Amino acid sequence: MDLLSGIKAFVTTVDQGSFSQAARELGASKATVSKQVAGLEDHLRVRLLHRTTRKLNLTDEGRLYVERARKILEDLEDAEDAISPSGAEPRGRLRISAPHTFGAMHLSQVLAAFAERYPLVHLDIEFADRLVNLVDEGYDVAVRISKLQDSSLIARRIAPVAMTLCAAPGYWQVHGKPSHPRDLGAHKAIIYSYLSTPGEWQFREAGKTFSVKVGGNLTTNNDVVLRSAAVQGLGIFYGPQFIVSHALYKGKLETALEDFCADPLAVYALYPSNRNLSPKVRAFVDFLVEWFRHTPDWEQTESTL
Repeated sequence: MDLLSGIKAFVTTVDQGSFSQAARELGASKATVSKQVAGLEDHLRVRLLHRTTRKLNLTDEGRLYVERARKILEDLEDAEDAISPSGAEPRGRLRISAPHTFGAMHLSQVLAAFAERYPLVHLDIEFADRLVNLVDEGYDVAVRISKLQDSSLIARRIAPVAMTLCAAPGYWQVHGKPSHPRDLGAHKAIIYSYLSTPGEWQFREAGKTFSVKVGGNLTTNNDVVLRSAAVQGLGIFYGPQFIVSHALYKGKLETALEDFCADPLAVYALYPSNRNLSPKVRAFVDFLVEWFRHTPDWEQTESTL
């Protein structure tokens, strides 16, 4: 049998949910696709799919095989891209991981514009705040906001992200604005758990970094909850500016201790260093750099999340 055709038929059937949809995707007949999958099962000597009149379900063996099969197809596609002429048009599935709130607020327009420019690229993006393993999980690119640590990944700096400390005007009226970070011990902190040291905020003075312990009654990794709590006067927020930028722009929050805030973070595009950079990855990373080539005007973007 043609093993590669069987693998393509199997993966496409799983992705599309039926032999009929897979046949349309592959430009083949339903009978052909079904026969190719059956041939693959015969070759492997295991059943990959449970077939019923209503739907298809993966067997335990099928669940194990499908991700490895998908990776085989992606590696073949990358191999073809690697030897294609440098001017070849980017194409194929591009798997991207990006932070949830940043992605929803600031990448939606980017993705739409990229898709319009490169119609042969299929964008498959997961918005999640967890740190993915690009190689093990099969991602092509990750968008991350951080101070970049040593890594086996290649990183391209996309845009700066300033740190900011702020609270609602009403909170400052009641509690007063601190004049130095050491005054924060008398205040309620809204703690962003994705900071490297959530209960110890990092500041700079005279070129040196120092920590201040803070406390409060809300700790969360959810950007929307953080911003809402700060606007409602629950306490002081300290973190990446893009989370609260529109609220600052509208006057719902006011900054303090501007001269002490830690060095900016940055938006990075990361991709595995042990693979040839395919045209689709290169195109996407270059597009991000082009889009954010000027310091982003985060404050003009209002989140509806």
